Amino acid sequence: MTARITGNDYRSLTPPALGSWAPSLRVSVVVPAYGDQEKLDLALAGLATQTYPAALTEVVVVDNGSDPPLRLPALRPEDTRLIVCSVPGRAHARNAGLSAATGDVIHWLDSDVVLDRRSVEAHMRWHHAAPYLVVTGYLRFTPAGLPAPEVVAAADDLTKLFEPAEPHAWLVDLVERTDGLTANPHRAFSLHVGGATSVNAALLAAAGPMDTDLILGQDTEMGYRLAQAGAVFVPEPLSRAFHLGPTMRMRDKAPIDRVSHAFVADRIPSYRWLRSHPARQWKVPYVEVVVEPGGLSGRYTYDEVRATVDAVLAGTVPDVAVTLAGPWDRVGAEGRAPLKNPDLDLVLIRGHYAHEPRVRFTDEISAPPGSRAPSSPAWAVPYRLRLPAGWVPGEDTLARLLDLARDEGYGLVSVLLAEGDGDAAGPGSGRALVAARLERAAAFARAAIVRGEGEDLDAAVDDTFGVIWVDGETYGFAPEARALAGRRGAYRARIEAEAEVARLTREAERLRDQVVKWREEAGRWRRSTVELRREVGTLRKELAAARKVVQYGLLSSVKRAIIRRR
Repeated sequence: MTARITGNDYRSLTPPALGSWAPSLRVSVVVPAYGDQEKLDLALAGLATQTYPAALTEVVVVDNGSDPPLRLPALRPEDTRLIVCSVPGRAHARNAGLSAATGDVIHWLDSDVVLDRRSVEAHMRWHHAAPYLVVTGYLRFTPAGLPAPEVVAAADDLTKLFEPAEPHAWLVDLVERTDGLTANPHRAFSLHVGGATSVNAALLAAAGPMDTDLILGQDTEMGYRLAQAGAVFVPEPLSRAFHLGPTMRMRDKAPIDRVSHAFVADRIPSYRWLRSHPARQWKVPYVEVVVEPGGLSGRYTYDEVRATVDAVLAGTVPDVAVTLAGPWDRVGAEGRAPLKNPDLDLVLIRGHYAHEPRVRFTDEISAPPGSRAPSSPAWAVPYRLRLPAGWVPGEDTLARLLDLARDEGYGLVSVLLAEGDGDAAGPGSGRALVAARLERAAAFARAAIVRGEGEDLDAAVDDTFGVIWVDGETYGFAPEARALAGRRGAYRARIEAEAEVARLTREAERLRDQVVKWREEAGRWRRSTVELRREVGTLRKELAAARKVVQYGLLSSVKRAIIRRR
């Protein structure tokens, strides 16, 4: 039975201790290289003495057009091949190496990275525990000079050769502030870096090869697609490696981020801060709304579809695509009189949305998340809402459902729209349910990997990410069309509401500050009162003493007068 991991909490797995287990999976180490023969020699020397069995290891070095061409040194792993990729670019080189690799696990390695001799074994023990992991080792960046390959191969401890070195600060910070990537699983895919990361080959095949259209950010974009394919991301501190010199990002972070962000924003919907524009569209939308035939007929009607689609497009989530599945290829194929055409509703739907780029027509019934071809942008959409035609979401309905799914980590949010008579099943009920479903693609892809024979896919989603039922009316669904405020109007209303919340928050802060001042003032008055009481007490004591003195003086005078009279 395949091990099940909830969210990204890989801590439920117990990998074997280093040196105390018998591995069986084959690993392909893919090393794209361009020039720097001396550094490549050191990287191969580090691979030559790994504790992972040589019989289960192959190394594929990809020369990406070096001049002079690269060569394989004498000191290298036994099963090492050199291939040439004439198309410039690291993504092309890695794809060429991936095509040539035969292992169960693909281990990316930069040609200027030297692995600790236990590094590959530290990676591979995780891959034996579950078949959908992405493991990244800990890189340190060394300014040290380059030793001889024989010195690297003979070293039991690379720290003696390459320290002092700097840690991969960004990676370490990400791991530490997310409790080892378990506290914020939505960002875990950022751990996928090409310098020292290993990926299950079947998972990589599901996600697809490197995106060669990107200038920078290919590793992160690949990590995102791996997450969509169901991956769990594991930081492995026992896998240590030294990067020979700084990376390009360390030298020029700001300009590199500028270039990278311009392209990855189109492909990684989870980076919400890169999509701050209130209206524009992106290559991969944040959510796909699949409008399904509603009503007793099980067919589309123009009025129902229009009510639903128009409401979706007018909502406060502009980062959306709508999919309509049906026999669109036959619409308009015959020259029938319009009012006698049995496909009139389909003709009207197709005609009404023919020039709306956010509405997509497909002849196939929409497949479950994770089952589409990796080359399709829709495959990478993180969320999909399946909604019966005729049910109309409110302006903020979609945003609220997405917030619920994201903030609580649910793999499926089922929305109860209506309940009626019939035999259709619902949770613990014999009554027919009309429901919408917000599905998280990564959750369904993971569930497809781990579910047992005959197990319901939703049950596997519940076991790995969680499932919740909510009431449709509570989230703003209505069974009929209603006046639309328009997305801009709705957006303005939302902005105004947020501004009012901000104003009230500031007012509450002001009042809290005022209360603090009043409390301080009251404290000063209390202290003044105490001091006054002390002064009054002192005066009372002095007055009492004075009275005694006066009384004593009068008594003495009387006594003296009596004595004189005698």
